Amino acid sequence: MPFVGYEKLRQQFGFAAFDIERPAKVMPVTRIEQTPHGLWVPKSTAPATDDPLDHLLFALKHEGIHMPIIVQAVYKISPERLLVELRATPNGANIRKACYLWETYTGKSLDDIPAIGGQVVDLFDPAKYVTTAGVRNAKWRVRFNGLGSPAYCPTVERTPTINALIDAGVLVQANAFIRSLSHEMMDRALAWAYLSETESSFAIERETPSERKAESFANLLRQAHDPQPLSEPYLAALQSSVISSAIDQASSFRGEQNWLRGPLRGSAGVTYVPPAPDQVADLMHGLISFANGEARGIDPLVAASIISFGFVFIHPFMDGNGRLSRFLFHHALCQSGKLEKGFMLPVSIAMKRNEADYLGALNGFSKKARRYWEVTWLDGDEYAFKFTGHPSLYQFWDATACVEFGFKMAQQALEVDLRKETKFLAQYDQIVRAVNDAVDLRNSDLAALVVSCLQQNGTLSKNRRKQYGVRVPETTFALIERITRETLNQHE
Repeated sequence: MPFVGYEKLRQQFGFAAFDIERPAKVMPVTRIEQTPHGLWVPKSTAPATDDPLDHLLFALKHEGIHMPIIVQAVYKISPERLLVELRATPNGANIRKACYLWETYTGKSLDDIPAIGGQVVDLFDPAKYVTTAGVRNAKWRVRFNGLGSPAYCPTVERTPTINALIDAGVLVQANAFIRSLSHEMMDRALAWAYLSETESSFAIERETPSERKAESFANLLRQAHDPQPLSEPYLAALQSSVISSAIDQASSFRGEQNWLRGPLRGSAGVTYVPPAPDQVADLMHGLISFANGEARGIDPLVAASIISFGFVFIHPFMDGNGRLSRFLFHHALCQSGKLEKGFMLPVSIAMKRNEADYLGALNGFSKKARRYWEVTWLDGDEYAFKFTGHPSLYQFWDATACVEFGFKMAQQALEVDLRKETKFLAQYDQIVRAVNDAVDLRNSDLAALVVSCLQQNGTLSKNRRKQYGVRVPETTFALIERITRETLNQHE
């Protein structure tokens, strides 16, 4: 059965665009049906010819917005063909969208047009996508309401999961949680969060940081609440602060090609190739403009996920991109003003625990992009790279899976990690007070034994007893175990 709409355009002209997951296809049905496998279209409703404008108009009406195909398809449509359709239906929403898109991406102007009427229409349907307030084009009465600009605009579909996560109000819950703690408990919980976030961010990269490296990254995290917009100098300074090797510290975005590798040898071991150096500045300008502008008007966790993953997909530095991308997640949340001053959700702990899902979110884009690079192994660590795709692959990417992942990690960081740690601290305090009331013990010994006993669910190991047996009598070991078990039972 023949394809129609975006998939028809992709195949007919060989556009460089990722496979469409649910393409439109003519099927023996009586009405248009959305199925898990695609959009089934009756023959009577499908475009009757191969005319690219007919298929673009069909797609705009029934399939939403697919920017990588749109920005290539407009060059296959003549201005004369657009004017014929426009004069027939000058108030039509989809022909106005098509004309707006044609002018935006060809850089040309349609003249001698009829009077344009009708209500202002959103380019992205707010019921289908997460959108912004947008910018209105007066000529075509079309509002560009995407997550960015016509030059850089990820998309996020309003899946049932994303709608439910937005409605859950994770940041509202996080603020309520932090306000419920005493100042002392809050300080201890946040000290743990900053330390654990630092360790987990390095662990994701299979690195055990030195004390200086860990301290540098923790200090970086504490800067996330400072009112600081993103810029190239600011990001370069951040990169230099987390990279210890002077030769790898950057003063600007990269001017050479970088890549990621896996365990295989040669070109097969290159797992991801970020955009070419001559595209980096424009992409980062788009991402920075979004972060400093449109991001402030949408759910902070949507914005944080787009900024964090978008940054790592561009890979604007030769080193330190992964660590900075996770910092930018926190930066976006803090800059939104929707998170208590000084508070941080330790999302990297959750990411490390869900590492397969994290890699899945990254690979959802990187593996598809890799297919558009010809990589030739030259010698040693030298490769030749040739991009066979289209710049739109990096400009307009589907961030839906990344946003779902970001939401879930923030939710886990609150519900599992922070709540678990504060519960642990409360239990620890209760046990220490009870033991102190009964016996005299060195503070350092008591602290170590209580922590160990809590971690082992009320049991002190033989090694611990042997380690502290010179100073601690057997009756005290038994006392600590008994009080710990009683405390654990009270907090169940």
